[in-house]
Amino acid sequence: MNKDKLKVIILTHGGAERFLELLSDLESVQIVGVFVETATEKRRTLAEKLKRSIRYDGYSATVRKFAAHFLAAKRGNNNESRSVKRGQNDLVEFCQKLKIPVTIVEDYHSDETLRLLRGTDADLGVLYGTNIVRESVFSIPRLGSINLHQGLAPYYRGGPPVFWELFNGEEEIGITVHFVASKVDTGDIILQRTIPLSYDHSHYGSNYDEFLKEFRTSLKEPSAQLLTEAVRQIAEGCHKRIKQDTSLGKRYKLPIKSEKDQLLRLLKERHQGVGGPPKR
Repeated sequence: MNKDKLKVIILTHGGAERFLELLSDLESVQIVGVFVETATEKRRTLAEKLKRSIRYDGYSATVRKFAAHFLAAKRGNNNESRSVKRGQNDLVEFCQKLKIPVTIVEDYHSDETLRLLRGTDADLGVLYGTNIVRESVFSIPRLGSINLHQGLAPYYRGGPPVFWELFNGEEEIGITVHFVASKVDTGDIILQRTIPLSYDHSHYGSNYDEFLKEFRTSLKEPSAQLLTEAVRQIAEGCHKRIKQDTSLGKRYKLPIKSEKDQLLRLLKERHQGVGGPPKR
């Protein structure tokens, strides 16, 4: 193996097939490991789950969600968990076909996983759709790690992607590739691009969830391309690092029920030509 190649590890919860396909075509890069984390959600008690669901989805949606969950559990048919598991299995099969080393781990921060990560002797780590990882993980590769963030940093840090841009009446959404730092989405920027954002009220009406789902799906290809280009530039030593001014913009978090309801009102008002977007 060419020792001059940049040795890269990818940390993901799944769905990274297109990125891996593009990355494997780079002659300057060697993928030395893909680590798929199975613990995609924080463990919570039933009481914590109920409280959280009410805060973010409201009482009615919580009743429907938990009724459906218990019915599915009784029938042994948890579609959501099966879908996640199926996606991760698909990624493992994809890696095996490309002869890319792949490892399933429960938690990136466990002692065993840290040992495995160090054992790759990687030059660069890439986070592709993970939960927040601590410095004990992202600092292991020689050059540190980079992250794919669907938002125009520093103005939009955190998430979820697209929701807050739509809420604020933006006409575009950004995709950012940046180095990982201790604070969420604050590391030096390598590359960015923007995608036009427009809500077709005549098509989606009040069903903005469907719009978000479809729009996020459309971001997969440009995101994979931008992330691949960032890795290529790092491998060839021609990348630039742009320090973020975190006094600009803010870190966004999951919208609560009242904010979701407000987005519905805003979309209706914009369709009717009244009012304007709230300030960031």
